[in-house]
Amino acid sequence: MTPTRNDWLSIFALGLVWGGTFMVIAFALEGYGPLTVACARTSFGAVTLLLALRVMGLGLPQGWPVWRYILPAGVLSTALPFFLLSWAQASVPSAFAGLSMAAVPLFVLPLAHVFSDEKMTLRKSLGFGLGFAGVVLVLGPTALEGGPSLLPHLACFLAALCYAVSSVLTRRCPKVEPVGFAAATLIVGAAVLVPAMLSVEGLPHWAGTQPAIAIVFLGLMPTALAALLRVSIIRRVGSGFMTLTNYQVPLWSMAFGAVLLKEALPPTFFAALALILGGMALSQRRA
Repeated sequence: MTPTRNDWLSIFALGLVWGGTFMVIAFALEGYGPLTVACARTSFGAVTLLLALRVMGLGLPQGWPVWRYILPAGVLSTALPFFLLSWAQASVPSAFAGLSMAAVPLFVLPLAHVFSDEKMTLRKSLGFGLGFAGVVLVLGPTALEGGPSLLPHLACFLAALCYAVSSVLTRRCPKVEPVGFAAATLIVGAAVLVPAMLSVEGLPHWAGTQPAIAIVFLGLMPTALAALLRVSIIRRVGSGFMTLTNYQVPLWSMAFGAVLLKEALPPTFFAALALILGGMALSQRRA
């Protein structure tokens, strides 16, 4: 479908919320481990959407044809990327984590070509190549240096790949109510992360007001609300349009990181951002 004004407003809201998520994760990590942060996000989000389903008189999706997409989408859109980003941000700036999310549409392009109805064109291929050059640029110095800092940087881009795969899975899933689909994916994520958290980090404890507020915020805003908006947009206008949020996410994350967290932004960040956003712009037909 052709995007409506509400679709564009939803895209802007998602960009702002997701761009600020990395700063909030940094606050949460001051008191909790990465598995606890990721688990709290999925658990609070799942409970919130289950309550929404009850209020709306709706239920979870039924049948294996739907759940065979929900199960991998739940792991790849919640459990795995939430943990990877939380773990990585113990070592990398929030601005870098946000910048890496700009790679999501680059991964979506070839995946959607193979597994969806959004085919690659020459323009999209050139955009993919330009954006991938930005990824290489920002990873280049770290990859050459090697050492323990390389894995957290790679984890951010692996999280981006997870989001890209889950986006295509969501697009291919049979028609289902968006709230139920979003709730189901968060339930799957929580089912994976709760035992992992308990076995590695144990039961969470009170670690102060700021980390606690950050964890609750992560579960409600960028997880529950954003998951609902994300699924609705993908189902209406496609995963390609959904990737427009990634124009905003690195900009907001770098702005929040520099202004509020006082993070240094090296010149390679801006050069890589220009290449990635340029590639995204080239690959989009009308946006």
